[in-house]
Amino acid sequence: MEDYNKIIESLGVKFAKARHIRILQTIKIKNVYDVENTILVLYNGEVKLAGNEEKVEPGDLLFIPGGKAATLTYGTGEPKNISYEEFMTRRESYWETLTDPSTIGQVPNSFGLIAFEAKVFDSVNFFTSLDIPPFFIKAHSKLGSLIHDILKEDCSDEAGRGRVIRNKTEEIVIEIVRHILKNRMFVEQLATNSTYFKDPRLIDIFTYIKNSLPGDLSNKQLANVANVSEDYVGQYFKMLTGINPQDYIEYQRMEAAVTLLRTSKKSIRAIGHEVGYKDTAYFCRRFKMMFGIPAGKMRRRESLMIG
Repeated sequence: MEDYNKIIESLGVKFAKARHIRILQTIKIKNVYDVENTILVLYNGEVKLAGNEEKVEPGDLLFIPGGKAATLTYGTGEPKNISYEEFMTRRESYWETLTDPSTIGQVPNSFGLIAFEAKVFDSVNFFTSLDIPPFFIKAHSKLGSLIHDILKEDCSDEAGRGRVIRNKTEEIVIEIVRHILKNRMFVEQLATNSTYFKDPRLIDIFTYIKNSLPGDLSNKQLANVANVSEDYVGQYFKMLTGINPQDYIEYQRMEAAVTLLRTSKKSIRAIGHEVGYKDTAYFCRRFKMMFGIPAGKMRRRESLMIG
């Protein structure tokens, strides 16, 4: 348990967004994908996760780790099947974002959603690194209450709003980790992570990658950072993390690109260069391959303020 406490202490948690959403039309969306972790609480209506036959009832929660694609059905009855790109293009036709805090949990066919980052040593996405699938949490009153409180704060303009949201988002992360440990979920992945998160050479590589996305991230350079041979560094990284370093680097570059698309007015070409892609066309192809939508639509998603 001490190892897990150290991991929790090392987590940097960052609130991304909160939404109270009414489902306007029953839809099934293939390959929903985001870089942030998402937790959803169902108020009434239905939400289904493809491949999971559990009955989802009001008060149940669905947790989707960042970087994990999921096929989701929102609403009751026969759904309309749509792609993620179609959903992103016409989201206002399918969802309505509610802003009156008095309606939270009171509206038919609705759910609350919180998205956040949780990074170990400010470098590694913790839940993504576990390589765990999306999963349901049956009626968890504390998590439900925390989501309700964040939704309410997000609709307000009271003093200290941001601080309250940050603190409660951290509590959400702790409650999810406690739920995983209490129910002995993903035991093997947790055991692996508790080991490699203590390896200083690996942490040095993570930190270097985070700070050097536009620069040289070849295996030769990573080997210099970790003080191991170039021939060994790829094997070493994959042995500890389960993925090869260049795949990890691409994910980090794309995650940084999403952040820039959401928070800046820089051109897509400039963003591609900033995260390490000299060829804009190649960057755009890889972006769509990873997220299922073009980079421009990811930016439009944020401008709609309903994502």
